Amino acid sequence: MYLLGINIGHNGSTALFKDSELIFYVEEERLTRQKYDGNPFAGIDLAFTHTDHIDFLVICSTSNNFPITPWSQEDVYTSVVRKKQPGRHFQTVPAGDMHHMTHALTAFYNSGFDDAAALVIDGAGSGCTVDEFKTLTWEVESIWDLSYPANCRAVYKQYGANHCDSFALEEDDVPIEISDGHGLTKAYEAVTQFLGFHPIEAGKTMGLAPYGKPNDSIKINDGRFTNRSFIKPRFPAGNFIRADLDAELAQLNDKKEWHEDESLVGEYRKDLAYAVQKAAEERVFGLIRKTIEMTGKKKIVMAGGFGLNCVANYEYLKEFPDVEFYHEPISHDGGNAIGVCQYIYRSVTEDMVKTPLTSLYLGPVDPKQYDDIDYTGFVTKDTTATEVAQLIANGNIVCLYQGRSEAGPRALGNRSIVYDPTVLNGKDIVNEVKRREWFRPFAGSVLAEHANDWFDFRSRSDSPFMMYAVDVKEDKQSIIPAITHVDGTCRIQTVTAEQNPNYYELISEFNKIKNVPILFNTSFNLAGDPLVETVKQALETLANSDLKYLWLPELGKLISKSDFEEVNQ
Repeated sequence: MYLLGINIGHNGSTALFKDSELIFYVEEERLTRQKYDGNPFAGIDLAFTHTDHIDFLVICSTSNNFPITPWSQEDVYTSVVRKKQPGRHFQTVPAGDMHHMTHALTAFYNSGFDDAAALVIDGAGSGCTVDEFKTLTWEVESIWDLSYPANCRAVYKQYGANHCDSFALEEDDVPIEISDGHGLTKAYEAVTQFLGFHPIEAGKTMGLAPYGKPNDSIKINDGRFTNRSFIKPRFPAGNFIRADLDAELAQLNDKKEWHEDESLVGEYRKDLAYAVQKAAEERVFGLIRKTIEMTGKKKIVMAGGFGLNCVANYEYLKEFPDVEFYHEPISHDGGNAIGVCQYIYRSVTEDMVKTPLTSLYLGPVDPKQYDDIDYTGFVTKDTTATEVAQLIANGNIVCLYQGRSEAGPRALGNRSIVYDPTVLNGKDIVNEVKRREWFRPFAGSVLAEHANDWFDFRSRSDSPFMMYAVDVKEDKQSIIPAITHVDGTCRIQTVTAEQNPNYYELISEFNKIKNVPILFNTSFNLAGDPLVETVKQALETLANSDLKYLWLPELGKLISKSDFEEVNQ
């Protein structure tokens, strides 16, 4: 049984399953080079290079209002798949009216838990009209009870609305709260947009937050994120800060020069980022308590866009040490294509065999990816991990390309840019090369067996998917300043030889030189670009930037824009 799951929104994605086996997952932007590209037609094409037929087409979105073809009167995605396999029957499953449920399903099946509660925190999911009040609302937060093979029951839902009073009701024994506020994720988006970024670039606000401090004049949260005098709801689009009601805010608005010039940031912007981060954490603490109370379960999977907030994820571990959490690494909308395929397969077959997510190296399989590479304009040489480690230890930035691309937003050593974490101003150097804002921190990759010597993982033993910004141990912070953020934390990936042998070897060789079992790790892209997917894209990024070196460990080659005088210094 082949199941093709697609997400058609701003995190356009494609997931192909053979029974319960995920054959590949890829986001559309990686294929088309257009950031936040939806409508994954390129992904559908790619799926048919891996199979000659599809039995189920699952379409994920926030609604079922898909574009219709004018002649056959079918949705365009069904039309494309039909034409790819003429004469073969398949079933289309529209999943746009179950957005939060699809988030919950992905996290549950990927967790490997037998049964669990799911907490979904998202911006604006599927729309719903509350008949009694004729009010159009959107999913904001929800709690689910899940178990194998395909049992998924809503326990609690909260909806946000633009124009209504807050009220509660019950539908099919599920308590529902309708809020007149903006929801914590939309509040976060509003602050992000006010700071001069795209509303869904919330990771930038998260990076700025540790520079701030408590500020009593910032009234983001009244306990339920309903302070309309500060943030005005505008569902389903991004909500916005009411700068017109505050002279200080009005003076700051729409001025982005501080992105490049640290001296222009001002205390208020930093405090604003701090305020929304802390308010959001407190709100989620309450939701986790509610999840435990309503389900009786202390295995909790978390998903939805806010699930990528690695700073908050770490705080939950401290606040709830007796809860076993799973934080879905593909928790944005793109990951939904995975969960519903699993749900349909298990509903049909009643298959009880769990398939936990053990790797994020899920990109398309391309056995010919190194064929016919055009090295014109580059210098190539045979090399080893030892030589590349020395190159990094000499202060050089090295791009790393190998194998299948990583699913989700984190680079984990297959599409990474790596650097020496001991360089004092390393953050500034790489931010400038990648053309990123000055305040944004970088992640680290550590040999798993040394991780607890350098970092405090609280109740966890590892972090293979880089879902936590953990405390760097105090005596180690001065040793790795390039990846230690202003608050003493670092978003960290633990690496084993089994997970990624080439990357593990590189870090090991660097450790022999520097006595530091860690590499500075950031995604292989420039600011505003998707992560590279192909070797051609990798070479184009190298050619169009100040990046100089590219290591292809599977070929044993180092590629440079000039000679190799620095390799053996």
